[in-house]
Amino acid sequence: MRMTRTMQILAGSTGLLLTATIAPAFALDQLVDVTGKVTPFVTLRSRDNFSSEYRYDVTVRNVSPDLFVADSLIVVLDHITNTAGQDRENLTGESLLTRMEIIGQDGTTDDGKPFFRVPQGSGPDLTPNSESLPVSVRIRNRDYVAVFTPAFRVMGQKRESPKQKGAAGSAATTQPPGKATTDKLIQLLIKKGLITTEEGRLLNQP
Repeated sequence: MRMTRTMQILAGSTGLLLTATIAPAFALDQLVDVTGKVTPFVTLRSRDNFSSEYRYDVTVRNVSPDLFVADSLIVVLDHITNTAGQDRENLTGESLLTRMEIIGQDGTTDDGKPFFRVPQGSGPDLTPNSESLPVSVRIRNRDYVAVFTPAFRVMGQKRESPKQKGAAGSAATTQPPGKATTDKLIQLLIKKGLITTEEGRLLNQP
């Protein structure tokens, strides 16, 4: 019975585990502006004159000696400028960004700026002098004839060195990866109310 119950719990929680695995590593409020160290590069890929839609590829390049957590990086569409270099309407003072339709954004920052998550490459970090995969940004110009230029900034988290993590982090890394993953799943199941504390204790036994 215990084995059957265990298998039911683990089978029923597979989707929950997958959700936890693919979720972004950092919440938006944990990210900091790293534009001075991770530079965005913008390339215009296509333009649809009928819909006045522009498609850009944006990559980010690590120009610092630091490591940055790859799946924490986002590019924020910070503002739109016109040919005079202004980011607001002369008469109304309205931000030019609000006059654009941003397509396919991953979210919005606290100050209302659209952002896009940078695709993670083959490694866990964006290393010095390396460049990310491109993220596709589509902007539809409601003014049609107006010429504009998008400006981006980069947010993310720097990878802490082992020394910065301190004794607590060092102790955590000594735990076997398999057991650490199991413990995390069990705690998640208890928190979600899918199993009781006693069932969690039994599952954690060798």
